[in-house]
Amino acid sequence: MSSARDDFARTAGVTGVTPDGAEWLAGAGAYPRSGSATAVLSCGHAFDVVSAPAIFGRRMLDRLWHDGPGSGPVAAFRGRVLLFTAPGTAQRLPSLLAWEEWGWAIPPLLCHGRGDAVTVPALTNGDGPAPGGARWLVAPDSRNPWLPGPEVAVWAAVRAARAAVRISIFPPAEQDAKVYDVSRRR
Repeated sequence: MSSARDDFARTAGVTGVTPDGAEWLAGAGAYPRSGSATAVLSCGHAFDVVSAPAIFGRRMLDRLWHDGPGSGPVAAFRGRVLLFTAPGTAQRLPSLLAWEEWGWAIPPLLCHGRGDAVTVPALTNGDGPAPGGARWLVAPDSRNPWLPGPEVAVWAAVRAARAAVRISIFPPAEQDAKVYDVSRRR
């Protein structure tokens, strides 16, 4: 007789979630459901989740894949990007961002850790579009996915903020300053 956990894992594949990835997700849920419906999973044990506004979250994801180490699973749900991170990230990330003094440039990041739960997209496409536009951007594909920790998440957030607002470490040039070309000096 198959268990609900086995059924949950067996339905994987249509959305890019592999059977191993489905098994990893099923391990986070106390009561896994059908793979064709969204599921609510507990955070803090297998993963934490950093939830960012959609555009900023996509920028973070771009930084992780273009300039960094890549990411673990990533989902989109109700106008937010859910970055699955290493357990403990939800507790540490806000203090790292505050310490780096980037609060003014980074939109609100919701950190879900121990005691929290998140809604994850279905493992299969089921009968049409998922409620809230839930979908996998980077589907779980292994039983032990690499999950970025708080240092990698803050790195991605800072890089995404820099790219969005063109942050410079140099003070702005004075408008009436005289500029001399010294490249021809001998």
